[in-house]
Amino acid sequence: MQLDTPDPDFVDSARARHNFSLAFRIAVIFTAIVWFVWIADTYLGLDLGRFGLRPRDAQGLVGILTAPLLHANFEHLFSNTLPLLVSLTAMLYLYPRSALRVLPMVWLGTGVLAWAIGRPSIHIGASGFVYGILAYVFLGGLLRRDLRSVGVSLAVWFLYGSMIWGLLPIRPDMSWEMHFSGALLGAIMAFLYVDRDRVPIKRYEWEDDDTVPDWFPDDGGSRDPDDRP
Repeated sequence: MQLDTPDPDFVDSARARHNFSLAFRIAVIFTAIVWFVWIADTYLGLDLGRFGLRPRDAQGLVGILTAPLLHANFEHLFSNTLPLLVSLTAMLYLYPRSALRVLPMVWLGTGVLAWAIGRPSIHIGASGFVYGILAYVFLGGLLRRDLRSVGVSLAVWFLYGSMIWGLLPIRPDMSWEMHFSGALLGAIMAFLYVDRDRVPIKRYEWEDDDTVPDWFPDDGGSRDPDDRP
């Protein structure tokens, strides 16, 4: 597989560094909001878990909006924090145009699909959202085939490849339905938006040279390069 080299003037520019800083700040702010919700729920006794996703229950539809913000306990929230921070930063930095559509679709679509296929239980947590973003970032890089995107894809696989087991119903206390729904939607949208957010590619002078070598035949025939003048 041939990989394109991003234009260094683009990826190393002040604008690119600003975009990364902005993406990271947004990811930190969103992650802080998730933590704030858990802290408020825990110490004020708000019992926000009742707003989780309850499959095929009309009252549980509110969970489509709220479930990613809710967590059962500290361990649950802590396990989602770093993947959320990393995946959201990568998404916003590498694919800012796509993110405007992908993030809302993953957030809402994960809840809708899990509501349709999930077990009759309360499903909460940001992990479905995280699975969707990671699936998009991983496949998006492989499909675009430039060194920067593929490098991030490999880093995502190295860091979180083991999360693939979360797609299987192997733990009764884990919402594999949310994981599966998020990953499926992220993968689908990686194909749909593959032509968005492509980086400028470094080109060499010989790639833009349209001149025909003087030894190249005019009559459509072939000639051995050793026969050139």
